[in-house]
Amino acid sequence: MLRYLTAGESHGKALVVVVEGLPAGLPVTVEEIQAELGRRRLGFGRGPRMRFEVDEVTLVGGIRHGRTLGSPVAVEIANTEWPKWEEEMSPHPGAPSKVLTAPRPGHADLAGMQKYGFADARDVLERASARETAARVAAGCLAKALLAHLGVSVVSHVVGLGPVRAGGRRPEPVDLEQVDASSVRCFDPDAEREMVAAIKAAAKEGDSLGGVVEVLAYDVPVGLGSHVHWDRRLDALLAQALMSIQAVKFVEIGEGADTPARRGSEAHDAISWDEGAGEYRRATARAGGIEGGMSTGGLVVARAGMKPLATLNRPVLATVDTATKESTVSFKERTDVTAVPAMGVVAETMTALVLAAEALRKFGGDSLDEVVRNRDGFLASLRTSPSSAPAAGGG
Repeated sequence: MLRYLTAGESHGKALVVVVEGLPAGLPVTVEEIQAELGRRRLGFGRGPRMRFEVDEVTLVGGIRHGRTLGSPVAVEIANTEWPKWEEEMSPHPGAPSKVLTAPRPGHADLAGMQKYGFADARDVLERASARETAARVAAGCLAKALLAHLGVSVVSHVVGLGPVRAGGRRPEPVDLEQVDASSVRCFDPDAEREMVAAIKAAAKEGDSLGGVVEVLAYDVPVGLGSHVHWDRRLDALLAQALMSIQAVKFVEIGEGADTPARRGSEAHDAISWDEGAGEYRRATARAGGIEGGMSTGGLVVARAGMKPLATLNRPVLATVDTATKESTVSFKERTDVTAVPAMGVVAETMTALVLAAEALRKFGGDSLDEVVRNRDGFLASLRTSPSSAPAAGGG
């Protein structure tokens, strides 16, 4: 079973992720993880921190000579700004130089202060920060590496930013480089220009923008997830994983948001049989490649909507000082105008981690070769299963 745990604070010494359950023999390099972390920093509208923040990756355990050992993999991502924050974020006994008491609406600040009995919002915001997703992306890089050996590719692109919506065809795995080359990770050039203009307008007013990303998983084998328990359903697992991303407020599988308004005759993916390929086909992806909590073998589609960031470059959100109870405005931390393009990379990560976990649950195996062999055996068995084999006396 694949599982992972992250630790660390935004301005702490480092972020750490431990990934357990990866099969032995999976090729992994520092450079691959650093490249994936670099994608997380992409996007017009990011703050200045992205220009000088460098993810210094150390493989601490679970990998020898470029391959996983089957033991837990530990990855450390150092904070290059640590010298500036060492005193403020020190784990040793002491006191901060400044206490933050004006919690930001829309952030974890106030609820976290109340829940844990903190007087300083920094005790909450440092862990609640989306910087934590860097550790997830490192874990997701490992998941993507495993999925690649199973023939599965995960791609994301921005389909909405502020009031702008993208159109056109969906990107395929071969288009990922083109998506990443876009300043807002949008595959529609016309929409890209409008999105950049919207970001500039919001930045001029010190405001922020949210948006929507679409995640596409290609060549996912049939049968991941299960219909037998609520917590085994693939769509439910994806929804939880995507909703866990900081600032995400809605998740949609397939054309989920539009489906309730349709008639049943127009809401589902008709099934056909491809005699030449010996497999079932669906010409549409309205269900997002998932039916009854299980992957159908078609394109898996999910969307995640991110709210505008709660920290503004021109703080205007009304709040209350927790020390004096006087009305004030929320404090300013360094912030982005938008982080939607980066959120797409994190959404890829969370999707890959779910699919990799379910693939390992389905196929099993202690080594990469064994997992691939088990996958191949399952796919071969589909041709002779009762649902696929010709009926007796039939053609």
